Amino acid sequence: MPLLLLLILFLSTSAADKSLDSQSLQLGTLPDASDDLSWSLDRTDAQTLVYSPNISSSSQLSDLTLRLHHINSLMPANTTPTDFLHQRLHRDSARFSAISRVKRKSHSRGSFSSAVISGLAHGSGEYFTRIGIGSPATNAYMVLDTGSDVVWIQCAPCRKCYSQTDPVFDPRKSKSFKHITCSAPICQRLDASGCESKTKSCVYQVAYGDGSVTTGEFSKETVTFEGGRRIGRVAFGCGHDNEGLFVAAAGLLGLGRGVLSFPSQAGRRGFGKRFSYCLVDRTSSVSRRLRSSTVIFGNGAIPRSHTGTIYTPLLTNPKLDTFYYVDLVGISVGGKKVPGVLASDLSLNHASGRGGVIVDSGTSVTRLARPAYVALRDAFRIGTRTLKRTSGFSLFDTCYDLSGKTEVKVPTVVLHFLNTSKSKHSHSDMSLPASNYLIPVDTSGVFCFAFAGTDTGISIIGNIQQQGFRVVFDGARSRVGFSPNNC
Repeated sequence: MPLLLLLILFLSTSAADKSLDSQSLQLGTLPDASDDLSWSLDRTDAQTLVYSPNISSSSQLSDLTLRLHHINSLMPANTTPTDFLHQRLHRDSARFSAISRVKRKSHSRGSFSSAVISGLAHGSGEYFTRIGIGSPATNAYMVLDTGSDVVWIQCAPCRKCYSQTDPVFDPRKSKSFKHITCSAPICQRLDASGCESKTKSCVYQVAYGDGSVTTGEFSKETVTFEGGRRIGRVAFGCGHDNEGLFVAAAGLLGLGRGVLSFPSQAGRRGFGKRFSYCLVDRTSSVSRRLRSSTVIFGNGAIPRSHTGTIYTPLLTNPKLDTFYYVDLVGISVGGKKVPGVLASDLSLNHASGRGGVIVDSGTSVTRLARPAYVALRDAFRIGTRTLKRTSGFSLFDTCYDLSGKTEVKVPTVVLHFLNTSKSKHSHSDMSLPASNYLIPVDTSGVFCFAFAGTDTGISIIGNIQQQGFRVVFDGARSRVGFSPNNC
């Protein structure tokens, strides 16, 4: 009888495995940091955009497209691919921990007590671009971060500044630098602001979960982008005292939902509060040569009738207005919906502001509420029982020894989001490429399932799972979109 039971179990398991939807994974290796940073700001034919109350959000202005690079490109040249991954996962854990500790929002005038999360704290901003600040423009690397609102840059004279790649911006040498007064409405929109008694100019401070802080003048300045496009009177923090774990880049371009973020400010110049980015798969040397990661501001950020594009409603957390919340209602593995991934474990509590799922550019690994993650992981393990398991790596607990192989079959993974009709009986499906959830972690053939569990309540769709998709943040229509193969 035991032999018969084992035979029945074997046959039923084999039948179940064969019935699972699968896809091929071409096995690559860890990427290096060979991004091309050799471009400059062309100031010829430059156009300066300033705020005008007569410009509506639907005005047809040409779109603004920026190239993005991974933060590893600013790291020492002798850093190995394995070291890069260790550093990335360390930054990732620090960022997620800080996001989990973010306090529910409260405005504070005259004191500096707000806590926000940024990719630049912990050196964890994963993607950056190059801009010019001031007139004439000073070149600077800026981290792009959907988890922050305030735009800021290090400024001379420095009371305390960290080491950055380019010279520190000196506002005294810029013709377009303007102070913001303490009484200006935009100064009062800061979560933490003060007033410089002598000049009556607005003072900002942004504090991070790890104790890092930037403080200085809240001002307006002209920003120049690749190709010569200029946007005037951008409100930004000119930081003279910047302490903590900031590294390499000169500052931060906040892409959050708040009124002070760059998308919100650009929206008031006719770009319609729309932007999208596409992050190229960094494990593919071919894709990096042929394509680059980009971010687009304006109506061009919306894919034009692109096959496979899905949209899901953008949710609002009344307690935290920076993050981009979406409604993840389920996950399928191998074409079968995982029973243990419950919408109730991933939903946002609007009364308390806790829980929910956010889409984040600066977090690498997708985190799911623990019950949902365990159910997803176990379903994936069942679908990959023919692959050789090995010990875990860093925050990954499901890893495989695929050494000697060039291709393997793995079960499909599909994320199910609430669709824009908000029907409970249908959803928008984001089908992940295999390389977005089974990733190399060393140079000897070990690959790991790139999801992790959390007990903090908030879940995050990370940038590894976003690779190869154009991720659309459409504030005008309150939706988030995912468009595959559209970089």
